[in-house]
Amino acid sequence: MTQDELKALVGQAALQYVEPGQIVGVGTGSTVNKFIEALASMKDGIRGAVSSSVASTERLRAIGIPVFDCNEVGELAVYIDGADEIDGSGCMIKGGGAALTREKVVAAQSRRFVCIADESKLVPALGAFPVPVEVIPMATARITRQFASMGGQARLRVKDGAPLVTDNGQHILDVSGLRVEQPLAFESEVNQWPGVVTVGVFAHQKASVCLLGTARGVRTLTF
Repeated sequence: MTQDELKALVGQAALQYVEPGQIVGVGTGSTVNKFIEALASMKDGIRGAVSSSVASTERLRAIGIPVFDCNEVGELAVYIDGADEIDGSGCMIKGGGAALTREKVVAAQSRRFVCIADESKLVPALGAFPVPVEVIPMATARITRQFASMGGQARLRVKDGAPLVTDNGQHILDVSGLRVEQPLAFESEVNQWPGVVTVGVFAHQKASVCLLGTARGVRTLTF
């Protein structure tokens, strides 16, 4: 199977976690786009969605699914999103699509996080994929130095020759050279640095379930 086919496979499989009559939390990225396509088949059976990005909101509305602001709704039954890496305990690196802060907000508002990914994203320890960190621009240089003191190399994410600007109006540092063996402690430490909006390690809001697309079908991991 191609990677695109694997993404479609897990996107379809995630429908079983969507509760009829509920508002579903929807993430961001190429795998989630396949889930949104699949969700069109049951759009009349749900109240709507809460989205973690402008891009996903536009896709959902294009297929006729109402999108609510987080502040308009209470607890969500499920949040469905992808991951750049996921370890054996359900901790993840997310933010390759630059929506990490909003993803973490919607995840925190949901009872269950269902991660959809292909099997290449399952890793023994987080960190081979650079860790995204959303930062306030004025703090970029200092936060870069803080990561350097930990052995990490932080690079400002650039798009079209200029610093990428997130949906929140901030910048992103991508930090390579780190092996995140204690995700919970790492997330807690970096999140308290002044100027950090959030770090793309999801340990406090880790996955409850992971649907991994493999050549043999969908493999379900429960944490």
